[in-house]
Amino acid sequence: MKILTVTGYKPMELNIFKEGDPRIAFIKAAIEKRLIYFIEEGLEWVLISGQMGVELWTAEVVLDLKETYDVNIAIFPPFENQESRWPEELQEKYQELTTVCDFYKPIYQGEYKGAYQFKAKNMWLVDKSDGCLMLMDDEFPRSNRFFNEAAKNTKEDYPIFTITPADLDDAVEEMRMADPDYWS
Repeated sequence: MKILTVTGYKPMELNIFKEGDPRIAFIKAAIEKRLIYFIEEGLEWVLISGQMGVELWTAEVVLDLKETYDVNIAIFPPFENQESRWPEELQEKYQELTTVCDFYKPIYQGEYKGAYQFKAKNMWLVDKSDGCLMLMDDEFPRSNRFFNEAAKNTKEDYPIFTITPADLDDAVEEMRMADPDYWS
């Protein structure tokens, strides 16, 4: 697999309302662990649409991994200025990430026109990638269900990998055990 789309929940779907929330570190650790495995198996590109939450955290993880691995990050938002209604702190983060990523291009030129742009974005990302990695709980799919449906219905042999709540629990435990204070 050379090209992987990564997506998942928006922060509010995870009850995360601040960028400094400690749970973000656990989510990023779980994403990093999975991405390292894929990179060591030949992954070259990570694709995201740049939505807030898991996708922006993924971009940060990939940018960190670039210091050790030969991997690229591309952001393909559904339309220009998708961040315009986000909190200012997230707008700044998004704008910075679009300037430092390896490739950035909105799928549709211009502002938001309709929900069809999100559906087209999902189909486009599935079409352009060899598989996807999603942070998702099957019991509570929330907005992930739209991408998941596109991934399941577009290609027969399109692998869908997930980071589950159990994977997040593992990340929490691994980070705790790596802390020397945990053992004292």
